[in-house]
Amino acid sequence: MSKRLRSSEVCADCSAQDPCWASINRGILICDECCSVHRSLGRHISQVRHLKHTPWPPTLLQMVETLYNNGANSIWEHSLLDPASVMSGRRKASPQDKVHPNKAEFIRAKYQMLAFVHRLPCREDDSVTAKDLSKQLHSSVRTGNLETCLRLLSLGAQANFFHPEKGNTPLHVAAKAGQTLQAELLAVYGADPGTQDSNGKTPVDYARQGGHHELAERLVEIQYELTDRLAFYLCGRKPEHKNGQHFVIPQMADSSLDLSELAKAAKKKLQSLSNHLFEELAMDVYDEVDRRETDAVWLATQNHSTLVTETTVVPFLPVNPEYSSTRNQGRQKLARFNAHEFATLVIDILSDAKRRQQGNPLAGSKENVELILKSISNQHSSESQDNDQPDYDSVASDEDTDLETNAAKSNRQKSLDSDLSDGPVTAQEYMQVKNALVASEVKIQQLMKVNINLSDELRIMQKKASKLEKQSSMSESDYDNPTTPLELEETGSGRKGRQRSVIWQGEGSIPEDTDTAPSSSLPSTEDVIRKTEQITKNIQELLRAAQENKHDSYIPCSERIHVAVTEMAALFPKKPKSELVRTSLRLLTSSAYRLQSECKKTLPVETCPTTDIQLVTQQVIQCAYDIAKAAKQLVTITTKENNN
Repeated sequence: MSKRLRSSEVCADCSAQDPCWASINRGILICDECCSVHRSLGRHISQVRHLKHTPWPPTLLQMVETLYNNGANSIWEHSLLDPASVMSGRRKASPQDKVHPNKAEFIRAKYQMLAFVHRLPCREDDSVTAKDLSKQLHSSVRTGNLETCLRLLSLGAQANFFHPEKGNTPLHVAAKAGQTLQAELLAVYGADPGTQDSNGKTPVDYARQGGHHELAERLVEIQYELTDRLAFYLCGRKPEHKNGQHFVIPQMADSSLDLSELAKAAKKKLQSLSNHLFEELAMDVYDEVDRRETDAVWLATQNHSTLVTETTVVPFLPVNPEYSSTRNQGRQKLARFNAHEFATLVIDILSDAKRRQQGNPLAGSKENVELILKSISNQHSSESQDNDQPDYDSVASDEDTDLETNAAKSNRQKSLDSDLSDGPVTAQEYMQVKNALVASEVKIQQLMKVNINLSDELRIMQKKASKLEKQSSMSESDYDNPTTPLELEETGSGRKGRQRSVIWQGEGSIPEDTDTAPSSSLPSTEDVIRKTEQITKNIQELLRAAQENKHDSYIPCSERIHVAVTEMAALFPKKPKSELVRTSLRLLTSSAYRLQSECKKTLPVETCPTTDIQLVTQQVIQCAYDIAKAAKQLVTITTKENNN
């Protein structure tokens, strides 16, 4: 942030000092606590980004600074500035207020319900009002008055409005006038840089004609923002658009292997989607990338003691009432993908986006990145029965969406520019595609055995002897050192009585121990919190190492986390009576085990020549998040049980 902001900036929602997050589409700065509420609302309400620990396009940051300095917050709190609001008892939140319910209720009213925004006089025909507002926006974007345009957008002006007399959109006007910040604001609210005017020219064309070359380059970046963000998430690189390179397609280490029949069918179905449905799927994956990256920044920047509060967890994409219930449920299931599965889905989308834009024919079966959607229906079924909290948010039905607020239609419509007209696929066929991808756990394990990376298998075999020796010297625990699928095969029938059902994420059934009776006793809440703080402190060290690209620190950090996890698991009985406790312990210890395995992939390149360090880092972050999530679940459970 610029120096002129540092002395006086306060949170727009509670006036706390030194806010370190921004809501891009609202043009405001917010503190940690208020940001936790914004994150739970979803990107269609508030697009949050950390001011220091997230990469910013310079002109986008400048746009937020300008709006903040020019009182954009007064747009969202218009009626609160009226003296009559004091008399009615309505007030904004304060730094001392509790997050729940005080700050949360205020923030939801302010941005989700738009309770304090200035209302226009009611008219019989709302479409006329929207058209008038859009025409005003069309005229205003040629000036530098950003807050005026934000106010018009907040009232319902359309960023992609095509002026019938002028024959162009507001973004054409802003580009021609060289108004870079106006272009940024319009793009945040869904303006498409690829739209042609009545003369067949795009905003990029007008920016170049006017000599606004930096603006033209930025508009091209915005045009490819979706695919750029997905590529950067996996490999830390973006295409060189100046040189005509518009796509970067990362490769998986096991990309040379043939796909199973199920994976081939899934990839073929993805390719057969209509452009409209493919764009919807790509936008959903973009939102999930944003959620995961924001979670990683959140874990790295928070005080470790805040992990045990309710302000830290956004476990899946929040409901967007403008989408169907089916789409919302599919979006939420994206959170169930582990790092490897999600990476393969991202690469598939990048590959097909490039094919669609360039008009290439369907890819052959050897162009392989496996698309695996883990079975959700059977997983965690016992957890959902014991847990008072549902696995997913309640999803609005199609009939209910008209009753929801249409506030801030701010999801940026990412352009995938496609001239290729694929065969039409109905919504019903699309859902059949999704359902076909939801394979049973047995089929998933079979796919994994077929596609397992041969170099990984070799390393496991080489280390097997030392690992078994280490395990035999340690005291046996039901939760420590979960067995991998490969080890289950190699150990044979001698351990069938003790085998646990192992799933890719290490989540299976706890082995039955006939010598130990189930126990309902739980450790004290204080002990669990103390161990949780120890775990999260170590996780913070690991995430800092990831941010600073100190890959040689991964292994020692993961070992410290594993020790802390083992100590925490030891607090609980060997065979807990509660299935929810068993599930949380399983997630905790198996994630710590997976974390160690992923961190070992950062060994010198001659040992692991196929390692993609960026992909490993994403997997490490996901494992750390899973550990933190499980630790918080255990704190919540013990607190609840011990208070009863």
